[in-house]
Amino acid sequence: MANNRSITPKYDSHIEANKHHDVQLLKPNWSAPAHIQAFSSTRLGGYSSEPYSGLNLGLHVGDDPRIVGKNRSTLVNTLSLPGELCWLNQTHSTILLKLDENTVSSMTGDAAWSRCNNIPCIIMTADCLPLLITDKLGTFVAAIHAGWRGLCDGIIEKSINTICEQLTINANDLLVWLGPCIGKSAFEVGSEVRAAFIAENEQAKLAFSAFGDRWLADLQQLARLRLAPFNVFEITASDYCTFNRTDLFYSYRHDGVTGRMASLIWINKPTK
Repeated sequence: MANNRSITPKYDSHIEANKHHDVQLLKPNWSAPAHIQAFSSTRLGGYSSEPYSGLNLGLHVGDDPRIVGKNRSTLVNTLSLPGELCWLNQTHSTILLKLDENTVSSMTGDAAWSRCNNIPCIIMTADCLPLLITDKLGTFVAAIHAGWRGLCDGIIEKSINTICEQLTINANDLLVWLGPCIGKSAFEVGSEVRAAFIAENEQAKLAFSAFGDRWLADLQQLARLRLAPFNVFEITASDYCTFNRTDLFYSYRHDGVTGRMASLIWINKPTK
């Protein structure tokens, strides 16, 4: 019998308030080992003004680069982050990057992983689905930016296959957290998007509901369908919809011009 479990409490992540300029963060409520640290930022705190009001971490959205730099420093200081952060130039691709001590501060890709201590993997979103991954022993960490294009093209499968092959580990031992994204009641797409997913997996029909002449898509369900063949040990998920909670999150679909949140994960260096 398979030993995996899929847990989705009503709220399986919570907001942690921090006194550092009122920054508030989400922390996954999952079974990751204590040495695995994982967070997702909200828009609360930071120094950006409208329309990026809050802790905007994206340099590519039109915000003042100096302010974005200040926001990024605030995040680093709030979490006492180890090492330099590698901020990805995300292009809705399926490119997975392996990070180590020699990684530069900026690379193009939509997923990152590392088995090194104190090397954070970080991705940005504003409606797209962030995934954070580790295993039961915490031997590696990974962060995936899954917009509908990357999700449809197989970024989850390609990332997991690559990591498991390189580390010679079994996907049955993986723990996955699905972060805040645009919810199934708000993500309106055309028939071509639905058709593209169904062409890859007939079961994708389950993740779409009719909405006039268009469709509402469930990103988290689409991700679960892609994870299903791996029989991972645990899947937990945030219950927050970025589109319906713009008081807490940035939403590109809701606002158009807006900021970006970050989801990040790293292996804490063992204490002696």
